[in-house]
Amino acid sequence: MDSIESADERTPLVTDVRPKRGRTTSEVNRPKKERTTSVSGMSGTGSDGERGRERTFSASDVELELPGCAGSCFCHPQAFLHRVFALSLMCLLGFGSYFCFDNPGALQSELKQSMNITTAQFSNLYSWYSWPNVVLPIVGGFLMDRVLGTRFGTICFAFIICIGQAIFALGGFLDALWVMEIGRFVFGIGGESLAVAQNTYAVAWFKGKELNMVFGFQLSVARVGSTVNFVLMGPLFEAISDYVDGPTAVGWTLMIAGTSCLMSFVCSLVLAWMDKRRNNLLGISEIGETGEVVKISDVKSFPVSFWFLTLACLAYYGAIFPFVSLAQDFFKTKWNMTSQEANKIIGLVYLVSAPASPLLGLMIDKTGRNITWVFLAILASIGCHCILAFTMWSPYIGICVLGVAYSLLASALWPIAALLIPEYQLGTAYGLMQAIQNLGTALITMAAGTIVDEYGYAYLEIFFIGWLVVAIMSTVCIWICDCATSGYINMSIPERKVFDSERIAAEEAMRRRRMTSYTMLRPRTSTSLRNRYLSRVGAKLPSHFGHGALVTKSLRDQ
Repeated sequence: MDSIESADERTPLVTDVRPKRGRTTSEVNRPKKERTTSVSGMSGTGSDGERGRERTFSASDVELELPGCAGSCFCHPQAFLHRVFALSLMCLLGFGSYFCFDNPGALQSELKQSMNITTAQFSNLYSWYSWPNVVLPIVGGFLMDRVLGTRFGTICFAFIICIGQAIFALGGFLDALWVMEIGRFVFGIGGESLAVAQNTYAVAWFKGKELNMVFGFQLSVARVGSTVNFVLMGPLFEAISDYVDGPTAVGWTLMIAGTSCLMSFVCSLVLAWMDKRRNNLLGISEIGETGEVVKISDVKSFPVSFWFLTLACLAYYGAIFPFVSLAQDFFKTKWNMTSQEANKIIGLVYLVSAPASPLLGLMIDKTGRNITWVFLAILASIGCHCILAFTMWSPYIGICVLGVAYSLLASALWPIAALLIPEYQLGTAYGLMQAIQNLGTALITMAAGTIVDEYGYAYLEIFFIGWLVVAIMSTVCIWICDCATSGYINMSIPERKVFDSERIAAEEAMRRRRMTSYTMLRPRTSTSLRNRYLSRVGAKLPSHFGHGALVTKSLRDQ
């Protein structure tokens, strides 16, 4: 009893509870409620108050043997083919949303003529999509983190986009712009929240060395949806116009486009089942089981660099999405193109990004240095807008380079949030980014429509270039914040690995030193407790006895 060793003294600072090869499911499930952490590299002191943030390993790095069919290459949740199938579902999850999002842009001339509306009224169809998402992505991300969970939340949001697209098509049948605006509003309720769910799924399944490439694949397939929209919707409208005229043709075209949303809804159901099965087999904790609970007030603890990241996201996408939505008339006016020719050029932005996104994501996975790639992407985008605005060069040059720059930025920018924010708060963080981005997109799109009606497309390009300048300044601020702390975000991949290992070793050593100086906190023996009591009541201890015993009058008399 005189020497009691604390269990914590033998416990390392960072306990690696990752299952080793050959362990069974039951052996893994025992410690499943323990928090498995590594370190992101954010130092604890910095000018912007950034704190060290816990990281979790990627489930793809853990090898677990399962019996029977569950252990096959198709059914094992960590097997390559199984994870590729899950990635395909994640990508198709956003296909319908992106396909229908740009339906108005592909039918710009047709909508303006059939519905007899101005450019400003047409641009409001995009603004109405963005308005609910000023708040809802935050709420949607919070609900997925705290209440609904990613699976049920994704199903709800996928169902909402189906309803919104149906109302949008109904407005065409009724020749009622206000009904179409309501449809776009409802569609927006689910659209951006579904994107938050898509990002959250990607982090849960692929967090680690694969994440940048996975974001690239998601962007690639989603943008294929936008490209197919620009290529398909014009001929589809013309084919339907042979049988019905005007607003009715618009309604049928939009209704057929809505079938892509049904496909996304089916993908959400299958992906939810796969994710539930994966968590059960690997012993991954569900919401509330880890002891980490997200709160809305957590946003106050987000580092300053996260807010600059959000501003860069707002400014960059504010110069891309409104441009794509209004570009058809721009190309028709400046280069005397037909609607179909203009749509093909607009679709090139997304067509080029489809193969480029996963390749660029893989490159960033190998090189790191996310901030540098974001800076170069924005710089290239500024050059593309300058070519389109101030020269008569072929628009194919500027649009193709813009597609590559757009892919590079998306593959490098979105994973930065996962380096800054703990995983259990990522749904809220991505929702906040989407919300602020949509606030900017709504306001910028409204302003863009007014600028076109009153001043023309030359001033519109200058307007977009100004927003890209804001984006590049925000990126510089992110770099400054990163340099003021650990520089982790802009490190190369080998440098991050070295930094993580050194930090883990240093903190483990610090904890061991702390645990060896726990004299005042360790449990006392029965002898020490008796001596403490006797000293309080005035018993004297002879100095030559040290602290080994107490001598009282009654003891001397015996």
